[in-house]
Amino acid sequence: MADPTLCPPLTRSSVQAAHELIKPYIKKTPVLTCSTLSQLASTPQPPSALIGTPFEGQTPCHPKINLFFKCENFQSIGAFKIRGATHALARLGDEELKNGVVTHSSGTYPSPSLPLIPPHTTPPPGNHAQALALAAHRRHIPAHIVMPSISTPTKIAATRSYGAHVIFSGSTSAEREAVVADVIRATHARLIPPYDHPDIILGQGTLALEMEDQVSSSSSTLTPTGRGRGLDAVIAPLGGGGMLSGIATALHGTSTRVYGAEPTFEGADDGRRGLAAAGGERVTSVRSLTIADGLRTPVGEIPWRVISRGETRVEGVFGVGEGQIRAAVRLVVERMKVVVEPSAVVGLAVVLWDEGFRRGVVGAGGGWKGEEEEGGEGWNVGVVLSGGNVSVEALGGMFGDGGGGGDGEREREREREEGLVGADGARVAENVAG
Repeated sequence: MADPTLCPPLTRSSVQAAHELIKPYIKKTPVLTCSTLSQLASTPQPPSALIGTPFEGQTPCHPKINLFFKCENFQSIGAFKIRGATHALARLGDEELKNGVVTHSSGTYPSPSLPLIPPHTTPPPGNHAQALALAAHRRHIPAHIVMPSISTPTKIAATRSYGAHVIFSGSTSAEREAVVADVIRATHARLIPPYDHPDIILGQGTLALEMEDQVSSSSSTLTPTGRGRGLDAVIAPLGGGGMLSGIATALHGTSTRVYGAEPTFEGADDGRRGLAAAGGERVTSVRSLTIADGLRTPVGEIPWRVISRGETRVEGVFGVGEGQIRAAVRLVVERMKVVVEPSAVVGLAVVLWDEGFRRGVVGAGGGWKGEEEEGGEGWNVGVVLSGGNVSVEALGGMFGDGGGGGDGEREREREREEGLVGADGARVAENVAG
């Protein structure tokens, strides 16, 4: 990729410039509303929901929240990643790209003992790999995608459908990166990382510019004077951090607050934990098999510099459990009639069930700033639905026993084991970049 030191600065104007570059190649995905989910978000939780939380014994708050969903699941390749990949290539000339590009595919891989994914199915290829393959196809250059040899024919075919050249490797990050290095030596292809680069961050941030404009011009936000109120807050999933840092960059200097959301299962909430630690140290390793498989990776170095700046960029990061993620998927599918992957709904789960976030909305305390009082207009909250790459079989497996956090789910969490297999046959759970 372009030398990071020579890239445009991480500013709102740079995101605007990135948007102009990639507009012809991306979809302006819709912003949808759902009165049922806004009503649910505006309803106090039952007191039992606060048991075991810092708010146990307190009266649940009563926020007023108007939800606006930025549907990146309708984007090309089914996820927001095409924005960053397209911008990364747009910033490089034909001579720089003459040898093509390379990255390694990520995501999870099938294991008969992984209860949430039926053994005869496989999750989709890593969204970045698909995005890069499509962006390279549009530039008429080769795309080399390194994939684990245990990938199923469905996964391989999906990656090749965008014209990528698939090279096989072992399944651990070390094995994949070794093959990537071999490809670079043999082809002189350019490595395009999934999130840890300014050009990727600026590209991902373009979704926030669209959402900002779409909500402010929406009839549901018009004031008596005919002007849109706009967004009070945006919440987005946090994995490697390219999207969240891009959104924070795009909205910096506006009145819109930005928040991140992560799964807590097996320590996947590395961003939240890093911000809470003394000195705000970045957590560099994540080994989680959360159902939100696109978020099984630590925040990258460059995104962390943006996210850890505090209230000037990202005001807070919140965590949600596996049952809450499943329940949010069910609500979006059943109430909005929209198909989303589990990683996409962690922001919605925070809005619905994190009492700390909700108390911030009503300004009743909770440790972070909120200006709205009960009975006021409440907040217009933008929720990024980051992708929809999930199979029907996987959705069926997710809710096969009724889902939503009952005894069956807790048993599955106890039984869950590693689904990545190294060349030596050892099973490992490790960082997986989306």
